[in-house]
Amino acid sequence: MPAPSAAALPMTPIGHIASDFPDKFGIPRQPGLAEAARARLVLAPPFDDPLAVRGLEAFSHLWLTFVFHLSPERWTPLVRPPRLGGNARVGVFASRSTHRPNRLGLSLVELVAIDTRAGVSLTLRGADLVDGTPVLDIKPYLPWAEARPEARAGFAPAAPPALPVTFTAEAEAALAARTDGDTLRALIAQVLAQDPRPAYRKGTEDRIYGLRLRDVDVRFRAVAGENGIVQLRVLMVVPWA
Repeated sequence: MPAPSAAALPMTPIGHIASDFPDKFGIPRQPGLAEAARARLVLAPPFDDPLAVRGLEAFSHLWLTFVFHLSPERWTPLVRPPRLGGNARVGVFASRSTHRPNRLGLSLVELVAIDTRAGVSLTLRGADLVDGTPVLDIKPYLPWAEARPEARAGFAPAAPPALPVTFTAEAEAALAARTDGDTLRALIAQVLAQDPRPAYRKGTEDRIYGLRLRDVDVRFRAVAGENGIVQLRVLMVVPWA
């Protein structure tokens, strides 16, 4: 039997993500690594009918199927996972690379609240999704069926180690002046602890990096901490130019 044609497999986004991540750079590479990250899934018509989410409040976590819409449409059979230092190659289907044939992603997020007062929006925690991400589907997470602690995890057997993150007095003052300073500080620390720098730049260096979170630019660099352990220091937190 021939495979179905692409025209026989239409997909329509059911909504989009509004999140703290305006850019790809800095987004945690897996969900749940930055619990301070705020996100909402805003459903689009005709999927924004409150009947479509009836009973969803009984579940604490959700699977989201989405599209890596900012990734190029091209793909390659081999990719370089950051967990392998960006040098070793594995098959694309042995990775969670964004450079996939259909650019589909799967993310496990915590459901915080459901708002049906004007359409439907879901408040999420721990999302690893860039602002504007198209979402194709929602499914409740079932821990008894989908949590398998005995499963092998290949080249990523455990969560990546978290780097220490420090803030200069200038950065602390900028955060203290904001009404959301506490949550923004936590978000910055959690995101930088995952070390968003390219895999080939993992030592200390003079280069200053910048990433955007919420409505600010965060400038940081790597420095040597106690016992020579690399830490990331936040130099400045400034509004977008």
